Amino acid sequence: MRDPGRLEALRLAGLTSAADPGMDRFARLVSRLLRVPVSLVSLLEPDRQVFPGMVGMSGPWADRRETPLSHSFCQHVVADGGPLVLSDTRAHPRTCASLAIPDLRVVAYAGMPLTDADGRVLGSLCAIDHHPREWTADELHDLEDLTAACSMELRLRIATELIQRDRDHAGLLLRASVELARALDPTDLVRRLRQLFKGPAEPAFVGLLLADGEGLWRVVDPDDVRPAESAIDRLDRDAAFPSALAMREQRTVFVPDRATLVAGFGPEAVAGYDSLGLQSALCVPLPDAHGVLTWCWTRPHVMAPTEEAVLTSVAGYVSQAVERTRFVANRLSTAEQLQAAMLTELPDVPGLDMAALYLPAADQDMVGGDWYDAYPLPTSLMISIGDVIGHDVRAAAVMGQIRSMLRQASLDDPAHSPAAALHAIDQAIDVLPLGAGATAVHARLDRDAGRWSLTWSNAGHPPPLLHTPGSGVAPLYGHDLLLLGLPDAPPREDHTQDLPPGSVLLLYTDGLVERRDEDIDACTAHTAAVLADHADQPLPLLLQALSAGLAEIPHRDDVAVLVIRVTQPGG
Repeated sequence: MRDPGRLEALRLAGLTSAADPGMDRFARLVSRLLRVPVSLVSLLEPDRQVFPGMVGMSGPWADRRETPLSHSFCQHVVADGGPLVLSDTRAHPRTCASLAIPDLRVVAYAGMPLTDADGRVLGSLCAIDHHPREWTADELHDLEDLTAACSMELRLRIATELIQRDRDHAGLLLRASVELARALDPTDLVRRLRQLFKGPAEPAFVGLLLADGEGLWRVVDPDDVRPAESAIDRLDRDAAFPSALAMREQRTVFVPDRATLVAGFGPEAVAGYDSLGLQSALCVPLPDAHGVLTWCWTRPHVMAPTEEAVLTSVAGYVSQAVERTRFVANRLSTAEQLQAAMLTELPDVPGLDMAALYLPAADQDMVGGDWYDAYPLPTSLMISIGDVIGHDVRAAAVMGQIRSMLRQASLDDPAHSPAAALHAIDQAIDVLPLGAGATAVHARLDRDAGRWSLTWSNAGHPPPLLHTPGSGVAPLYGHDLLLLGLPDAPPREDHTQDLPPGSVLLLYTDGLVERRDEDIDACTAHTAAVLADHADQPLPLLLQALSAGLAEIPHRDDVAVLVIRVTQPGG
């Protein structure tokens, strides 16, 4: 009676103790043709029998449309796999002690087995009389014919549910191919997996273990930590667990029920599954020995062929996602180390206060070529900010080359002209294979007669913002072409601006002022307003105000910011 296949067929039929019009119709036909006061469509669950079809029963059992097995004659039909026909149940040694006799007045009983397409007996269609009765051959033939029709109805319902399940699995496979390809890291991968398999008919637990040396380590979603995950966060390859067996032998391991788990695996595995209330599991090794993906259910599970095929395909998607996230992580580590090495430690210059900020792109696949730079010359300070076109390791590498060449060009020019240095970069891009180009603001801060002045040249970059006491914030216009390496590009120009004490100069890349679905001019105006409101605060607090909210807004560009305040006259 506890056969998993039979119980799965009952679940697929979708019938419980609630009244079902189709099943009630069969009960009425039995009552009418056999002239009996009570007739039932009885389905046998592990601990009860339910009556989706019922005629003539009265009292509390009729209201509940179910009884415990102590009141069941249907259980004998299921156990025998054949009809049970009794003229007087009180006289039969197998049934005389049944509580159905005094409580339900079951005296004469004729029950025929209701079967699924594989011949499993799900319950019975039965006729009941309150008095002894000899059943005629015609009555039993009629009951047999109605039972065949009722069985066919059950099979159609099961088949319909299986077709719908196959459609659901196909939809799941499509969603998995899209969702898992977006995973940012193993934790995000587990989170997306569990979202995919949410629902009453889905596995109760989805787990991912990744190979690491000689063992497996569990990927835990910090937003959905299960007790066993914390207790068993790592498995040796030879551990007596279904997942470890799948990894060792590189084959799918299916545990249909708890009895199989107890018989085939160690006590630690049984305890772990019991702590999660799990009884069955499917463990699929990931291709290329990346690890093992597990699906677990809280009840014995019957694995349909299409279901196993779909879950195996999902394991393939997971393996691809694991490989991609590892590749991206390694690539990002290299790129971020390169980029970090190129971000300047700001010099200490009397009369000036400086601070800088760099935020990487929110998208894990993106690493950019944004940079800032500041270095002193004997009588001045050179500063720059720029952005290499592109978002990959190559962009970060080109950024390093342009930054270094810009330094060298400034040092080689006796006048230290920002425009001349940018022109030299143009020539280098024309000759060297540096890619699509870049934008930059290159500037020189000079001390002269007790005051600071700024000389700058802009190669297609967002204009710096300057806050001066009593005058507010103004952009520093003067805009030449991007650094594209064009041999016939017009000459670049230097521009000059005095910086009185208390002035705050803000240089930034476009990641600070570009938002999806927002106007860049409006975002720049917002940045200018923030600068005006916080210009007198310590520079770290100003940077914090400028970058407020950036971590919560998905952005596909990195952000570099350099801010300089004139604290006292130079001299």
